[in-house]
Amino acid sequence: MSAEDIIGHVRAAGVPLVEITGGEPLLQQQDALLLVRDLLNEGYEVLVETNGSLSICEIDKRAVIILDVKTPGSGMSNQMDFSNFDCLKPSDEVKFVVCDRSDYDWAKDVVAEFRLKEKAKVLFSPAVGTIQPAELARWIINDKLDVRFNLQIHKYIFGPEERGV
Repeated sequence: MSAEDIIGHVRAAGVPLVEITGGEPLLQQQDALLLVRDLLNEGYEVLVETNGSLSICEIDKRAVIILDVKTPGSGMSNQMDFSNFDCLKPSDEVKFVVCDRSDYDWAKDVVAEFRLKEKAKVLFSPAVGTIQPAELARWIINDKLDVRFNLQIHKYIFGPEERGV
């Protein structure tokens, strides 16, 4: 599907907010960057959700980045490009999906080491099926951690195996 086709679908939907996600949208870097710019130029609010393995630095600064930091429990933390933290803006979000206490402690250390609270909004989400939301919420409250608790709502609505939602 071309960028113009995508923009046509967005126009037809009549919504003011567009989120570009799915796998890793920056794998099609040049096309993704142009699509983001074109949507912004048409007046849409644009969110770009990325897994953090590729640079976000060239994404139009008017877009909101949702940077999904892969924790060790995901098995993908070695693919993170931590230099992305230098390109964050206050409107951006850094999201940690926590699988267990070890992930939680690791995420707390990353937030502190890279001073993420000074750069963007920070969210902690429980990984569906591995940790109960109440358990993660208790850890955050007990540590008085200044992060936003977040649920992966799509996994509760559609189930953890559903794709394309």
